[in-house]
Amino acid sequence: MNIFVAQLSYQTKEDQLRNLFEAYGEVSSAKIIFDKFENRSKGFGFVEMPNDNEAQQAINALNESDLDGRNIVVKQARPREESGNSRGGGRR
Repeated sequence: MNIFVAQLSYQTKEDQLRNLFEAYGEVSSAKIIFDKFENRSKGFGFVEMPNDNEAQQAINALNESDLDGRNIVVKQARPREESGNSRGGGRR
């Protein structure tokens, strides 16, 4: 399951995020999203857990919990929606 984690402190590191979720089961990956221009965290990230039951337990336990002085939001990530508005060089 892919899990969305929001309202992260800008100081939170990927290792901290991984360790937090590993208390509930195996973690395949933990990624904090960075702004490539400012080279700092955007305050959200994603955690992947292969076992859906463990992932749901982590979501239930960690949503609105404290991490680095912030109440984080934890929920199942929704797949990106394909938009009909591509910025490519399509014909009109």
